[in-house]
Amino acid sequence: MQGRVLIIAGSDSGGGAGIQADIKAVTCLNGFAMTAITALTAQNTLGVTAIHDIPADFIKEQIRLVLSDLGADCLKTGMLSQPSTINAICEVLDELKMDIPMVVDPVMVAKGGASLLAMEAVDALKKRLTPRAHVVTPNVPEAEALSGLSIVSQGDMAKAAEKIFALGPKAVLMKGGHLDEKGDVVTDYLFEADGNCYEFSGPRIHTAHTHGTGCTTASAIACGIAQGLSVKDAVERARAYVFEAIKTAPGFGQGHGPLNHAHTIKA
Repeated sequence: MQGRVLIIAGSDSGGGAGIQADIKAVTCLNGFAMTAITALTAQNTLGVTAIHDIPADFIKEQIRLVLSDLGADCLKTGMLSQPSTINAICEVLDELKMDIPMVVDPVMVAKGGASLLAMEAVDALKKRLTPRAHVVTPNVPEAEALSGLSIVSQGDMAKAAEKIFALGPKAVLMKGGHLDEKGDVVTDYLFEADGNCYEFSGPRIHTAHTHGTGCTTASAIACGIAQGLSVKDAVERARAYVFEAIKTAPGFGQGHGPLNHAHTIKA
């Protein structure tokens, strides 16, 4: 099964994150990527200098046309920027009455520190979009914003997951990369609504070339779900894919460089 993934997210002009990373990840994992672009950014590996938000009605039209013709096996959301964008997504999904699993990557801050989600949009993210999620994939700062808790340990991650579960998603992938950033191991936890908890640990690659890891992980998970994998198996494959993409990163740019999304392509 190839798997159709509709990605609803912002564009990264540097090609390392956002829609560009999403398309690369889904394609390299043999899925079919479609897009509804929510914002344009002017950025490179050194940071974001400008953001142009796409009008809500145009975002709706992109989603409406793709789903009414091509359909989708999974949705993935990334940079949403404004409350109007989040509301537009929810409104058009209600209008179409399609029950499609959705991976919500609660993108809030770019790798270089620029804010990608307006403060007033956090409430809409929590109340309108997160409850619809099949999986929500926060890193530590995003989980703190969604849960209202301070996270400094693995135990705190579990407590934050409980608070995020209260918002309504079916599963929460708590990404631990921001904990113990000088340590040699990265541990993520997948919490599912039925009470199951899975731990995924692997070596940390000490490198600046990690731009787009969150986008890539979420899109790889969405691709797996679209192809019929369980959430656990989709997460496991996504982590392996991202690890190799970081390990073989091309080293482009003067700042936080992009991953090697095409490492699975055999010449």
